[in-house]
This record gives sequence, C-alpha cells and structure tokens, in this order.
Amino acid sequence: MSAELIAITALGVVLAAVLIVVALRTRRVVSTPHERAVHNTLQTAAVAARSLRNGLTEESATAAAVPLRTLTGADGLALYAADGTFLAYDGDIDLWTPPLRRDAARLASEALDNGRHAVLTNPGGGVGPTRSLLAAPLLSDDISAGALVVVSLTNPGPGRIGAITEVARYASGQLQLAELDASRSRLDRAEVLALRAQISPHFIYNALNTIASFVRTDPERARELILDFADFTRYSFRAAGEYTVLSDELRNIDRYLTLERARFGDGLVVKLQVAPEVLGVVVPFLALQPLVENAVRHGMAGRRDGTISIVARNVGSDCLLSVEDDGVGMDPELLRTGAIDALDPAGPQESDGAHVGLTNVDQRLRSAFGNDYGLVIETAIGAGTKVSMRVPKFAPGIHVAPATSRTRPGGVSPSRNAPTSEETKR
Repeated sequence: MSAELIAITALGVVLAAVLIVVALRTRRVVSTPHERAVHNTLQTAAVAARSLRNGLTEESATAAAVPLRTLTGADGLALYAADGTFLAYDGDIDLWTPPLRRDAARLASEALDNGRHAVLTNPGGGVGPTRSLLAAPLLSDDISAGALVVVSLTNPGPGRIGAITEVARYASGQLQLAELDASRSRLDRAEVLALRAQISPHFIYNALNTIASFVRTDPERARELILDFADFTRYSFRAAGEYTVLSDELRNIDRYLTLERARFGDGLVVKLQVAPEVLGVVVPFLALQPLVENAVRHGMAGRRDGTISIVARNVGSDCLLSVEDDGVGMDPELLRTGAIDALDPAGPQESDGAHVGLTNVDQRLRSAFGNDYGLVIETAIGAGTKVSMRVPKFAPGIHVAPATSRTRPGGVSPSRNAPTSEETKR
C-alpha cells in the first residue's frame, strides 16, 4: 500500500471519528426527558410567535391558540380581541358550552378593563366538568391588546396561575413586536410622503416655464417635455409602496434630467454608468432621485455649466450607488456636525420646503437595511461633492409592491429604457 493511499485512508478514519463524535454530542443535547421537554417547549413557543408577529386577528389567533394551549397545559384556551370580541378556541369543544362561553367573555372583559388576570371557579353555573376559568390580559405598551382565557378541569394553584400568566406575557411581547413592525412601516410611509412634499417647488416652476418657452418655437419638443413632466410626477406621487427597483428609479431620474437639460441647455453634462446586473436591485422609493436633484442644484448653483456623474456598480453582495457633481463643494466640518442638509444650496434662509431631504434618505436607508447602509458624503471646498450609498442586492422582508403599468397614448412606454453603459448627454 502506497504512502499516499495510507494517508488518505487515515484521513478518512479521522473524519469518520469526528462525525461520530458530533452525532453523539448532537443527540446528547436533547437526550434526557428534561432536555427534550425544554426543546419541545421552545419549538412550540416559536410556532406561537410566528403567528402573533402578524398581530392579533382571527386568523393569527386561530393559528396561535394550539401552541399557546400546549404551553399552558390547559384543557381549553380562547383568545379575545382588545374590544372583547371572541377570536379563536382550541381544546375539547364539549367543554365550550354556551354558559361557559358567556362566563369566559365576561372574564375576558374584566381582564381587559383591569389589565390583570382574573379567576372564576365553577363557571357555567357549576354545570359540566369545568372547574375554573383564568383570564390574562395581553398587553402592548401597557395597553390591552387582547385577552387569553384558559379552561381547566381543576382549580389552578399559585404555580399554575404564574405559569399561565408568563405565557400571556410572552404572547404580549410578540404582539408588541408586531406593533413595532407596523409602526416602522407607518413611519416609512410617512417619510416617503414627507419626501414627496419636499420635491422642489422651484424645479416644478422652472420646468413649467421651460415647457412654456418651447410651445411656440418648438411645439413637438414642448409636447415631449409635457409627457416627461407628467410621467415624473406620476411616478413621484404613486401609491405602490416604500420600495422600487433601481431601473424604475433611473427612468424617473432620466425624466428629471431631461427637463433640467431643456432648461440649462448644453451647460448641463450628465455622465451615467450603470452595471446591467444591478438594474433589478430593490431600493427605497425616491432614494436616488433626491441625490441627483441635490447634485444639479449644488453643481449648477451660480453658474450655467456643470457635470453630474451617476454610477451604479455591482460590488459583491451589494450595489454601490453614487452621485457626484463638480460644484464648489463645501467645508467637511459642516458634515461632521451632522448638517447633512447643509448641502442644500438654498440654505436655511430660503427654507420654503425646497431642500431635497438627504437626511430623509439617510434615515430610510438605515431603517431598511441597518446602520451600515447610510449615506456617505465626500466633499471639500472647490472640489465638488460626491454622495454614495450601498444597498444589499438581497434583503429579507424588502420587496416591491405590485403596481399597474401605465403607457402613453398610442401604446408608447411611459419612459425610455434606463441607460446601462457609460454615456455623456448634453
């Protein structure tokens, strides 16, 4: 037998030994009855959590009632909404008689009103096998979000009451997390609405004036600009969610730049470099357009010429986006003090809602993807300004809501295809 074959055989024996040890240790993790009980309890709690993280509805209560009853060890368990409405029951249906239902609803209302557990012995007028009902409120920020009622064939002792109360507290925690998720979604929607309100009224005014100037001299050009303006506003004020794909964001930026180039003429130069593989990346709605608007206003401030560079690159698991202008730049010390919106050339003395809200974009990026994904600003006096962001190409829970496609009269697409190669437009 060769030395090489002996080495391979020895390596195989070692690997087999390692696998056997790992298997034995893994099996030993839940080998005792106590360890198996803990493992099963954690699994049951996880099942309940998945349902309750959607909030307390009839559907989620029906799914959560089974694992919650398992956790309490009760003979029956019912869930009620914050207004006392019955949502779901799990257990022996023969126990759930009309008299018992009335007592359970009354006890649930008492727990909801008082914010603490309530016990009733011999419910249903003492008829039937049920010996007790225990109701515990499900609290979210000290406000009753619902109630859990346990049906028992025995009178619960202090230990059992404590265990049921802890299960209710666990369910309350999951409902509170659901409310936090909903609050974050509402905040995201509110921030998008705020950003829409910050779309520069100067841009709208200037765009309409530019279009009016072409009405007599070049009616066909005026018609195209009107369509671009209509498509820009339709996209900016759409109601299709907080996220969009990069290709749609770039199309809207193309409309915006078309209107600005009509205003500035040959003075505004735009360089665009986009990797085709990142066009489908999901980004926060109106995350890139404010950066471009800011670059145009900052780069063209006080002069009739300027260059804007827009880059979208594929960098590993992320998409790197940047918008750069060759304007006068600014003192980096202003950025160190947190004055992100100091980039607005209008300044606070012209605070008419015209600033384009880079802080808004920064906060939405961090809210969606984490603190590692905020805006990065590079600038210096006389050296222009570059604003960059990274967006993960795949992020859990981040998706684009379906939207109805719209076309211009005659079947023409509402926007041109987003350019995917480096080009200069004048």
